[in-house]
Amino acid sequence: MLRPQFSREQIANLESFEGHTQTFFKFLPTTPSVDGNWTDTVNLQPMLARLILDAATEFLCGRSVLSQIGALPDHLKASKDTYGDDELDWSQFGANFDKATEALGVRVRLFDRYWMYYPLWFHRSCKKVHAFVDHYVHRALSGERDGLSDKEKTPGKEKYVFLYELIKATRDPIELRSQLLNILIAGRDTTAGTLSWVFYELSRNPHVFEKLRSEVVEHFGTYHQPKEITFEGLKDCKYLQNTLRETVRMYPNVPMNSRRAVRDTTLPRGGGPDGQAPVFVKQGQEVNYYVFVMHRRKDLWGDDSEVFRPERWEGRKIGWEYLPFNGGPRVCLGQQFAMTEAGYILVRILQKFDKCLCMDDEPLVRHTYNVTTTPCRVLLRFREAA
Repeated sequence: MLRPQFSREQIANLESFEGHTQTFFKFLPTTPSVDGNWTDTVNLQPMLARLILDAATEFLCGRSVLSQIGALPDHLKASKDTYGDDELDWSQFGANFDKATEALGVRVRLFDRYWMYYPLWFHRSCKKVHAFVDHYVHRALSGERDGLSDKEKTPGKEKYVFLYELIKATRDPIELRSQLLNILIAGRDTTAGTLSWVFYELSRNPHVFEKLRSEVVEHFGTYHQPKEITFEGLKDCKYLQNTLRETVRMYPNVPMNSRRAVRDTTLPRGGGPDGQAPVFVKQGQEVNYYVFVMHRRKDLWGDDSEVFRPERWEGRKIGWEYLPFNGGPRVCLGQQFAMTEAGYILVRILQKFDKCLCMDDEPLVRHTYNVTTTPCRVLLRFREAA
């Protein structure tokens, strides 16, 4: 039911990202200095989380939660900044979504003892998250299409909305809510986490930033003289793709994963004195694997496996040693959507800013790990391109 919704044609429409990206830039005003116009020191992680949440909810539900607008100071809000024609303020949706997934992350890692962790705020956060999704599910089931002009409602020209396509497959409101929230984790948490880790590393590796920005400008122009950004163009920008691949190698969104056997089976290797014999897995047994550890093994990635180096992907073929989105029949359906979204926003930020300074003196890499992983903070400053 879900796979056709992530076809190339559906995720190639990038126009909806631009409005949210422009709101994001309002959080990065610059002031003149002797070497250009610089932003203040900012923590980019929550800013990216709000940006991706707004873009993902518009793609999925047809209406963004506009969490960025809710976070803007009043003097930066434009007169047209509203919460839509229903005037509902969903600006706290992101906070409730984060609290809910925080509890889910703990419960998942407790396995069969998940019931031992049930904080009171978990139920409250889930109710508020459900209220948002249910609101638009019921509107869609009643035949309303949010925010579309008469031209857009013409057959064959309607804006693509994930929810409206799902309704063609099922009209069960609970099923629709569950599938939307399932994909929202893939469309928001993973993308926001990946972008946060990208800038965590770019701010610490200025040579990578400069090389990546040079390729971005070559392919897509500058911020003030941009060229069209397309799905195909993002895929053809090799160093951009290698930077994203290297990021999710070092910081896979789901660092631990598992599968449960539906029948008696075997794994081809792992048993015997040398670890090369098959391993029996009985029906119902769960197999856990740690992608984070595998992605840093020196025997698979070389002695510099702990080093952020996008060049390692030049000429390299992707195999089973690389599983940020898993693989096989259960490979992540939202993989292309998430990477396209991340690529577009990364390009726009690099078009606007030509330098990135790390402002964090913390020597340890600190992770926030709920259902997916993000850096605890990304403290940096940007210089606006001339």
